[in-house]
Amino acid sequence: MTTQRNKVYSVTVIAAVAKELAVDEHLLHDISIGMEPEDGVIMVYGLGEDSITAFTDEGIEELKNLLEAHRQDPDLFR
Repeated sequence: MTTQRNKVYSVTVIAAVAKELAVDEHLLHDISIGMEPEDGVIMVYGLGEDSITAFTDEGIEELKNLLEAHRQDPDLFR
């Protein structure tokens, strides 16, 4: 039996994605709330209880799709 391994080798933190997409980080946070790990979002934990939201390449693509949906209907993620 072969075990499938996760092939994610890097992630990008939400602040960097916001800068790359030229959008507000808080907006990305709001639209990513419903995303699951299967969608390409992960939480990165450090010491203590603080965490940072990060995205795989697939997660960034999903965010782009969600941003487009938001632009078409700004009330969609409220």
